[in-house]
Amino acid sequence: MSVRVRRVYEPPEAGDGVRVLVDRLWPRGVSKDAARVDEWPKGLTPSTGLRRWYHAGEGSFAEFTERYEAELSAPEETELLDRVRELAAAGDVTLLTASTSPGESHAAVLQRLLAGS
Repeated sequence: MSVRVRRVYEPPEAGDGVRVLVDRLWPRGVSKDAARVDEWPKGLTPSTGLRRWYHAGEGSFAEFTERYEAELSAPEETELLDRVRELAAAGDVTLLTASTSPGESHAAVLQRLLAGS
């Protein structure tokens, strides 16, 4: 089992396993056929306020991570995260994001949390 992060704009690969879009909005310019998304748990994304705060450059990635993990502890988010954990326990999972910096995005936080399961 592995959990990896890829940009949704990259073509699907055979080793992707279950492809999970972890962005709230559908990425621009990508058709649903081309993206081949298996799951889209919109509730796993950071709140609008947190996302705007982070993208405005008002805080560090470490602080963003701390705030985002706090959001993920809410019941609905915990249930969605558990669903992705189940997928990861059963096989490979690829978290898809449109972020230009996936390594410093909410997808990276999810990857770390899922890998530690």
